[in-house]
Amino acid sequence: MKRSVTVVGAGPAGLTLANLIQQSGIDCVVLERASRTHVETRPRAGVLEHRSVTMLESLGLADRLLMEADRHGTCEFRVSGKAFQVSYSDLYGGREHYVYPQQEVVKDLIGGFLDTGGDIRFSVSDVELRDLTSSSPSVAFTSEDGTRETVSSDFVAGCDGFHGVSRPSIPEGVLTEFTHQHGIEWLTILAEAPPSTKATIYALHDDGFAGHMLRSPTISRFYLQVPVGTKAEDWSDEQVWEALHKRFTLHDSSWALTEGKIIEKRVLDMRSHVVEPMSYGRLYLLGDAAHIITPVGAKGMNLAMNDAATFGRALIDFYATGSETGLKTYSEDCLRRVWRAQEFSQWMVNMIHTDVSSPFFGRLAQARLEHLAESPAYRATFAENYVGP
Repeated sequence: MKRSVTVVGAGPAGLTLANLIQQSGIDCVVLERASRTHVETRPRAGVLEHRSVTMLESLGLADRLLMEADRHGTCEFRVSGKAFQVSYSDLYGGREHYVYPQQEVVKDLIGGFLDTGGDIRFSVSDVELRDLTSSSPSVAFTSEDGTRETVSSDFVAGCDGFHGVSRPSIPEGVLTEFTHQHGIEWLTILAEAPPSTKATIYALHDDGFAGHMLRSPTISRFYLQVPVGTKAEDWSDEQVWEALHKRFTLHDSSWALTEGKIIEKRVLDMRSHVVEPMSYGRLYLLGDAAHIITPVGAKGMNLAMNDAATFGRALIDFYATGSETGLKTYSEDCLRRVWRAQEFSQWMVNMIHTDVSSPFFGRLAQARLEHLAESPAYRATFAENYVGP
């Protein structure tokens, strides 16, 4: 099999890239280890920045998103029983967040790609990347029916996530890895409960952080900061709701938390990871294969789609003019945005979490929140970074 580009991974990065280059006449194949049903139904982050939405619009794949997504331009912070809101859309040119689950984005991208003749191989296994420094790298894989196949191409896009095969295919010593364990864990909760708020809530409490994230008119996502080493089964549903009520409490307010059936509980270890460079030979890393960011600030999917747009433009330029400029600067161009997002996410992590071992850092977090509540300049900077430049 011969294609111009082999895309390993059918997540937001790989599928955005595949649609972008296919619509520009560049043939490709997408290899995905999971089934189509799995990638179209697994619940993931659901916040899109305006840049991502604009790109999907340019591909003709945003109709359902624009019709169904909730738009949000305000978030709320709670500390010591008091609340304040930041209308970040008003502070940054009317730009908003679009709340639209990642699995729905994936579904739209798969549909658009297949409708225009795209080739996706689901449920593949034993994927091997070969000859990455040659002019014709190849990817071997076992198809769903057990047949061993090989596809040769000009370029390989590694979009298969942190645990995929793409990054480990790069020889040891080539990449510089930057990793940070935040020493913070969240219990993430998905509940069949209508949102209790019209704005995302970040609550700082002596017991730890609590978050209320918007997902749909009937589903809500909650986060609870828990001690490191906690297991999901350590928390009963009753304990979850009790903790959420306590941490979201407001003085002198009639606000109430709406409960519902909890359909998912898991523990998330807060970590950050970046590799430099994001390429090796004819292999280019995109999304989680190159960088992991905390959920704070909702940057992960948007960074992945930005990688796809950057690499896609470089490929289009290469095949149209022969220029390798975009390919050579791909890593630098992406990393500039990645590190800016990492810095903002780290700043927010420090602002909304309680460190029971260090009252000093707890006071710093309160000082940051007070500054955000009182300073127009501070809020403007927050808005620019939060909703995306």
